[in-house]
Amino acid sequence: MAHEPLVVVETPEFSVTYVLALEDDADTVEDVDAIIRSHDGKEWSATLKTPARIAEMLDRYAVTGECAGGLYLQVPDLVIVREGGLDAMTRALVDLFGEYGMDTHVLPRLADDEDEDA
Repeated sequence: MAHEPLVVVETPEFSVTYVLALEDDADTVEDVDAIIRSHDGKEWSATLKTPARIAEMLDRYAVTGECAGGLYLQVPDLVIVREGGLDAMTRALVDLFGEYGMDTHVLPRLADDEDEDA
């Protein structure tokens, strides 16, 4: 079933734009990139993956030879979620920002216009 590749989810503190692949289902997706934008314009990047998806990647790397033959996976903005789907992923991000606040650097910050002028 065709769908929009960008799905925006609004929360009270921020919006999340998920980037879905054509084959992704929003209810079950296990590997997705996201941009989180606070209401004051700050932005962060996140890559959300389930443990099953990580295991699949490491198994593939063992065959292809990537990442020292599947020895590791390095993703700077990784958030591991127990279950797939945008609902679970959004709940995880809401909790993460609830725990660390909207001024956090727990995820990589994207450049603000002010940062670019400095």
